[in-house]
Amino acid sequence: MTEDHQLRLLAVHAHPDDESSKGAATMARYVAEGVQVMVATCTGGERGSVLNPALDRPEVWERLPQLRVEEMARAREILGVAQEFLGFVDSGLPEGDPLPPLPEGCFALVPTEEAAAPLVELIRRFKPQVVLTYDENGGYPHPDHIKTHEVSVHAFEAAGDPERYPDLGEPWQPSKLYYHMGFTLTRMRALHEAMLETGAESPYAEWLANWDPERDMSARVTTRVPCAEYFPVRDAALIAHATQIDPTGRWFACPMEVQQRIWPTEDYELARSLVDSPLPEDDLFAGIRSEVPVP
Repeated sequence: MTEDHQLRLLAVHAHPDDESSKGAATMARYVAEGVQVMVATCTGGERGSVLNPALDRPEVWERLPQLRVEEMARAREILGVAQEFLGFVDSGLPEGDPLPPLPEGCFALVPTEEAAAPLVELIRRFKPQVVLTYDENGGYPHPDHIKTHEVSVHAFEAAGDPERYPDLGEPWQPSKLYYHMGFTLTRMRALHEAMLETGAESPYAEWLANWDPERDMSARVTTRVPCAEYFPVRDAALIAHATQIDPTGRWFACPMEVQQRIWPTEDYELARSLVDSPLPEDDLFAGIRSEVPVP
């Protein structure tokens, strides 16, 4: 139990904008309930692209690293969360056949023991009961996302051990570790069918046509957090990452009312737990609230 009886959630992400496309409505809901929420951003997104056609200009590309920091500041204000950069350099998304080697010194090439150190320090300082991150596939196979998973699991297991990283603060053991499970076949199919029922063109048709059912994660979902009323906050935070999102693109093609009615939750897999919490859950703090009441 924390000294001030405060619930805390730490969400670990690879790049600026990831926090707004994965779990943002969940975070906004918990902020509104009085939970302290911290986002740890592993890299600065320095090797990202300009994905908004309206901003695909030379002067934007020249300032992209600084712009991504500025966008992150706006997004965290919208979400009401605290946020810290862990200081690693974006690995970029390699393309080609064969894939080129990753850039020297990038996040994905830092040994996990070393790369986890800033996160261990943050966990011991912030003292979250719940840590939220990506699964072993990174959500999608970007090298920084996979590394974020590895670092998060490593830090979750190391932060409470006084013999590991002894110079990084007093040990603190989080109680639960979750993985994002937002992009499941069942959810995307439900939204797709709802769009067709309205007579509109579905933005998910091509996505579903190329979906490999063998790789679907739907069966892994253990926890569905109701947060539909915070979907507009999520979208506002995502749009704040102006270089990274096209406000006229697929992310926003499904009407808000349809999303809120058809799939009003954000979904997770409980990957590690040191408390008793019957499954399925509807709260990341299930099994913890009775011990650490929100003031």
